This record gives sequence, C-alpha cells and structure tokens, in this order.
Amino acid sequence: MSSIVQESCSLRVSSVLNKNAKEFGKQYMIDNCDDTCWNSDQGSPQWLQVSFPQSATVEEIHIQFQGGFAGKECWIEGNVNGEMNKICSIYPEDSNALQISF
Repeated sequence: MSSIVQESCSLRVSSVLNKNAKEFGKQYMIDNCDDTCWNSDQGSPQWLQVSFPQSATVEEIHIQFQGGFAGKECWIEGNVNGEMNKICSIYPEDSNALQISF
C-alpha cells in the first residue's frame, strides 16, 4: 500500500512551534524522514488538514507522535457531501511508534 499524501496535496496546520516553519513546518509531515516532524505550538486544539487534488478513499491513517507529545483527544473528520463531519475518534499511544488507525 502506498501513501496518497503527496506533494500535490494541500496541507494546513493550526500552528507551528515558535512560528519557525523552516525547522518545524508542515512539510515535514510527509518528507519520509524520521529525523523531522511538524511541531505545533502548545495548547489545544491543534489540527492538521490534508486536501487531495481529486476525490480519494482513505483506508488507513498512519500517525506517529513524538514520545511525550501524543494527542489526547483526537478524531478524524472528512468531507461528506460537501460538509466536514466527524468520522471516528482515535486513541493514540504516547510513544514514538508508528500507529495505524481507521
């Protein structure tokens, strides 16, 4: 299975740590490098949005938090008939492991 999140996708995030997008920006979510990641500012809520250039069916979500910084209240929303709706809640472990949801 291959990732459907690619450079042609549009990424938006709620914040970037210290507004330092050069070191902590959204581009690091999809760079396939274990040494980089998106870092948000502190506080809730934090979010990310992935927009695909064409309709896509998502079968799995792979997510990896930095240990000690995992989200506590997480959910997935999707565009259903032109409106954003909550699809499911996810419960990530507070570890540095790759986690699969959905």
